[in-house]
Amino acid sequence: MAEPQSLQRGERGEQLQLQLQQQQHPRSHQVVKAATAVTAGGSLLVLSALILAGTVIALTIATPLFVIFSPVLVPAVITLGLIIIGFLASGGFGVAALTVLSWIYRYVTGKHPPGADQLDQARHKLASKAREMKDKAEQFGQQHLTSGQQQSS
Repeated sequence: MAEPQSLQRGERGEQLQLQLQQQQHPRSHQVVKAATAVTAGGSLLVLSALILAGTVIALTIATPLFVIFSPVLVPAVITLGLIIIGFLASGGFGVAALTVLSWIYRYVTGKHPPGADQLDQARHKLASKAREMKDKAEQFGQQHLTSGQQQSS
């Protein structure tokens, strides 16, 4: 009977050792993560400081040049910006037009493009409303004619 207790104690000891190892492993893993994060963050911080210093130096050197050449640079930048915006807008409108024409072609040829169901439903609703308005107008016209005939008699 002493042997099963010693086996149980041995198993418990092994379980405790495994738990200790598992607890130590995540700690070392966390330390590695933290060290990596600090290293990456620090190097990025140094890099951003260097870029900031370079930007300040470049602006210090370039500002007098901008002031001297501003009568030429400002209109040139405005013109260049308008040209770029014009090309981008015309390209965007061209792509939109091609997309719409392609959709219309697929719709007309019966290939059922996306949104065709909604278009058909809207067309049916408009047609039914137009019929209703036509019927109401005819009824109003008939009522108006009959009331006009009664007043003249």
